Amino acid sequence: MTKIFNRREALLLAAGGLAACAAPGLLAEETPSLHALAEAKGMRFGTAVGMGRPGTLTGAFNDPGYRALIERECGILVHENALKWYVMRPDAGTFYYDPADQLVEFATEQGMAMRGHTLLWNREEFSPAWVNNYDFGSRPGTEAERLVVEHVRAVVARYRGRITSWDVVNETIDPATGQLRETSLTRHLGENIIDIAYHATREADPDGQIVYNDYMSWEAGHETHQDGVLRLLDGMVARGVPIDALGVQSHIGSGNYDTSVGFDTARDEHWRGFLDHATGLGLDLAITEFDVHDKNLPYDFADRDQAVADLARRYLDLMFSYPQTRDVLVWGLSDRYTWLQGLWPRADGEPKRPTPFDADFQPKPLRAAIAAAFEAAAPRG
Repeated sequence: MTKIFNRREALLLAAGGLAACAAPGLLAEETPSLHALAEAKGMRFGTAVGMGRPGTLTGAFNDPGYRALIERECGILVHENALKWYVMRPDAGTFYYDPADQLVEFATEQGMAMRGHTLLWNREEFSPAWVNNYDFGSRPGTEAERLVVEHVRAVVARYRGRITSWDVVNETIDPATGQLRETSLTRHLGENIIDIAYHATREADPDGQIVYNDYMSWEAGHETHQDGVLRLLDGMVARGVPIDALGVQSHIGSGNYDTSVGFDTARDEHWRGFLDHATGLGLDLAITEFDVHDKNLPYDFADRDQAVADLARRYLDLMFSYPQTRDVLVWGLSDRYTWLQGLWPRADGEPKRPTPFDADFQPKPLRAAIAAAFEAAAPRG
């Protein structure tokens, strides 16, 4: 059984060299945590946590120094991968809960809230092979519905009351077309897959927040994606499908949509129109996977870090101007454990710096920008 370290134990281990990098150090004594700053405004701050093998990009939880950073900075957590079908469902008859359980138990011990990501990632490239090749039999629609409902009921029932916000469906809109992605499930259920998953979640957890989560962004090149998400939300509301919030992933920065240098071009007013439409449907907003991709920025760390911080502050100020934005989760606290290190390498081959803390867990200008955005935000009612 994995030992759950408290903050004092983790700091001692880190000081003794077992953490492989520095612990948060004096920051804990001198500076309010990001969650404390958020909480003062009726908001919450947290992070995704990888439960993978030690020494890998997804192995953050197994690093005592990183756990100490989580305990210092966060009030809400989310699994990076442990709730996804390709981890939890190795075959049709198996639910593998161990890594998901570990993080939920840790959060409960620390008095932190938990988000659930995700009950249905409706993309074939991230689905287990057995789902993509499943034999749905002579009544494929009925069998596909049974499979989805079985999964939702089992997972939500296990964590009900400990996970209080669910990304029911993740990334089901194709950004190139604005239409529902085609998968082995949607081929038999069509858009009805949305209704089935959301109704099953509400029935299994009447008190939980239920969310649609996607990566449409504020930069140029995302217009078709935004329009598709709004059509999805409009249809859900019109059909009476239960939904409480839109999860805005917020992977901003260098996406290579309209430039090969610097950041992509932000379209603030167009983005406000998108957010106005979503909130006009009665939905809350959640920033669910925030980071700032620095792929196309210059090498110099000081200049790069400041550019990342400046863009983040501009984005967060815009998002925080909506009182419906209450939860802010980064997709990793430290550059040591960010998914972006493993994808789309920089031309100079250098590590990326998209998170609030560097690879040695020392605070960067991005942390200061997040803190300043919380301090400037209007209190939530």
